[in-house]
Amino acid sequence: MKRSLFGRIWPNATAVVLFIGFVFPVYWMIATAFKPTGDIISEDPVWFPADITLEHFKTATGADNFWTFVTNSLTVTVLAVVFSLVIALAGSFALARMRFRGRRGFIIGFMLAQMAPWEVMIIAMYMIVRDASMLNSLVPLTAFYTMMILPFTILTLRGFVAAVPAELEESAMVDGCTRMQAFRRVILPLLAPGLMATSMFGFITAWNEFALVLVLNKDAEAQTLPLWLTSFQTVFGNDWGATMAASTLFAVPILILFVFLQRRAVSGLTAGAVKG
Repeated sequence: MKRSLFGRIWPNATAVVLFIGFVFPVYWMIATAFKPTGDIISEDPVWFPADITLEHFKTATGADNFWTFVTNSLTVTVLAVVFSLVIALAGSFALARMRFRGRRGFIIGFMLAQMAPWEVMIIAMYMIVRDASMLNSLVPLTAFYTMMILPFTILTLRGFVAAVPAELEESAMVDGCTRMQAFRRVILPLLAPGLMATSMFGFITAWNEFALVLVLNKDAEAQTLPLWLTSFQTVFGNDWGATMAASTLFAVPILILFVFLQRRAVSGLTAGAVKG
């Protein structure tokens, strides 16, 4: 009886501790964003702010080039996700349906590309962009973000394509569809969970990326929101209220995306990890 009771309690207790550990930093960020400055710099931490202010959000959104940063971030992120999905659909179909020499090597190569830290190539990326006279441009950022997202997208979608019975596609072709029509009408609708999962991963990756834009785009007109978060650190100190407000606003698009895609994204990540 005692062992059975202990066996039920300790997993739940562990889950609660982990939940608190993951959620508390998010709560502290949001709470700090709404605290008056006096509560933020107080020696005694204010766990639950009694007074709420929106002054820090006004400071954050009133920063120079704020809306330019927003536009640039949305542009490069959305384009990178769209381009990676279009390319990955063709690549994943080829890896899942076709048998050709070197196929296994291609798959291993994608896995290695996904595991390798792209930061080791940042100097080479800078030299390529510099020699092409494309510094301070959104085009290289979009291209590099697409390449960063692509390996994971192809590997995940490959699992979904492999899970779709080939007989469905063959039946559609017998009924008069071309291979492209069969793919568009039969396979593509069944790939919706995988498309949702990979698009969420790609969006988060491109949205949060900081180092590459810092190196390639020195002009404020070509920078993105991650650099906006650093604008509240000055030689006189850090404006923690504005920083936390900016961080809260920065996380809002990802939270909105997750709310809308939650079910399909979770099922997509699970299915894509075990199938194919």
